[in-house]
Amino acid sequence: MNPIDWFALLHPVLVILFVYPVVGATIRLGILARERRLKIHPQPPTVGVEHADHGRWVTGGMVVAVLVALIYSFTNKYISPEPPFTGGIQRLALLLLVSAGTFASLLSLWWVKSTTLRASFALLTWAGLLGLGSQPEIWRLSDNPFEGSFWASHYWSGVLLTGLMLFSMSAKPEIFRSLKMRRLHVSVNILVAVLLAVQAITGSRDLLEIPVSWQRPAIYSCDFGKRICPAPASSSSAADGLGARIS
Repeated sequence: MNPIDWFALLHPVLVILFVYPVVGATIRLGILARERRLKIHPQPPTVGVEHADHGRWVTGGMVVAVLVALIYSFTNKYISPEPPFTGGIQRLALLLLVSAGTFASLLSLWWVKSTTLRASFALLTWAGLLGLGSQPEIWRLSDNPFEGSFWASHYWSGVLLTGLMLFSMSAKPEIFRSLKMRRLHVSVNILVAVLLAVQAITGSRDLLEIPVSWQRPAIYSCDFGKRICPAPASSSSAADGLGARIS
């Protein structure tokens, strides 16, 4: 495997080794915080704070993992000879600059306190991911929400998942203070749990479709619509030789 092939593994590795384990801990702490609030079982007063802190780490890890996947897609297309990367090094540098700005917005969201700034940086982070993901180098099954393939797209379910996580992170003080916001937070995170399952399924599916660098010429010569590939040259030569001997 070449370095770019190892780079392709960084996104799923981050999600598997960091995001999903912390998601489990976050859900467990959320259940304990609810039990403490409803006085179902005695729990330490720190469970609510720990739940919120874990939620921030999950959101940050998810955004970083998405950025890694997007940067891999851009750099991989840039170094691949076919098809050519439009815009050259200038456009690649601009995309990397937008990626850095998106990460900076995420860091700012961690530290700002006012409601306006939290909402602004959450939207900026999500807008950065949407802008980067809308580039032609990013694989999307469909951009039409009225098609079934749109809902089976790893990209679009990931974008929705990340947006919901950013909302919960930015609304943390309001969730602590308001019963309505807590109920909305629970509803949102039920959808988040469903989307995490969808991401695991579609991500595993897409990994099967990504060839390593030395396999790409053979894989991309296939007809994906008809699901057929040309016979290897060695096989054709062997078949011709066998036919000649038989005749």
